[in-house]
Amino acid sequence: MEEPDILLTNDDGIDANGLHALRRGLSSIGSVTVVAPSEDQSASGRTLSMSVTIREHEQGYVVDGTPVDCVLAGLRSLLPETDLVVAGCNQGANLGSAVLGRSGTVSAAVEAAFLGVPAVAVSMYIPPEQFDGVDPGLDLADYESAVDAATYLVERAGDIDIFERADYLNINAPIAAHSTGEMAVTQPSSVYRMTADREGETVNIHDPIWGEMESGSTADPVGTDRHAIVEDRISVSPLSAPHTTADDPDLAALAREY
Repeated sequence: MEEPDILLTNDDGIDANGLHALRRGLSSIGSVTVVAPSEDQSASGRTLSMSVTIREHEQGYVVDGTPVDCVLAGLRSLLPETDLVVAGCNQGANLGSAVLGRSGTVSAAVEAAFLGVPAVAVSMYIPPEQFDGVDPGLDLADYESAVDAATYLVERAGDIDIFERADYLNINAPIAAHSTGEMAVTQPSSVYRMTADREGETVNIHDPIWGEMESGSTADPVGTDRHAIVEDRISVSPLSAPHTTADDPDLAALAREY
């Protein structure tokens, strides 16, 4: 893809360092216009607003809405000639098949795919001891591994026509200081460990996978996104957006009997 027109969005908001780091990297290979949420929209999934306020910004546009709102507004109104949508770089990884639907970053890429525009979601894994629900204090240099990987893949995507076989790419990279610089093609892990326990009127939800990753171990098999990240490699998963179904003769028989 030569000098593509890139719509850049995210779910951490217009002021996030990950967005600025990615914009700087992508600007070396294409024309980048930001259409990003005005505030943090993390874990918004494919939440959609029926009307949003849009304001011009020195980098493009800022939207009082979700990442999906940004993509729809951008591709259908503001920037209809867009060649590629890039979402990120998210402050935190988006790993595993169960996580993909929760992520605002990935959902922006999925929305673009449904609109017929190829897309890339970019996220950076931050070790839990550094993140742990508080601002990890990252600067632009920390995103270098994620930005380099995304820029490389966007620049070279046309050489192999990857978007004729995949609707979008989900990239996860280690924080720059931890990265080996190696890239692995992966599939989202299906390992799911969410639990919940009740304390009176409160139900606490836990995901023990982050603790396992912090210890350097994982139940995720070789070839999956989380396994690659635990090994400090860059993970890239080529994915399709539409839900798929399989013929089921027993269900068809039930339907006929209804």
